[in-house]
Amino acid sequence: MAPVADTTPEVAHAARVVVITRDGCHLCTEALTIVETVCDQVGAEWLAVDVDADEGLRSTYTDHVPVTFVDGNEFSVWVLDADRLRASLT
Repeated sequence: MAPVADTTPEVAHAARVVVITRDGCHLCTEALTIVETVCDQVGAEWLAVDVDADEGLRSTYTDHVPVTFVDGNEFSVWVLDADRLRASLT
């Protein structure tokens, strides 16, 4: 059996927490508020990336944003839980 290719985007490793977002997305706004608050509390580096600024991200995630990565691993899609994020960072 052939190994499964890693489909994690390179940008997922750009910071401890990476959120792939889209302008005008209310769930993205909510996720960014949670990420900023929690990361500030625990001192974790975070980055927001616009899905529409990268053709590869846009073709992979289409309307499935926000997508949050923690330590390079997909952590959540659409809805982000602050307590779960905090627990994963501490």
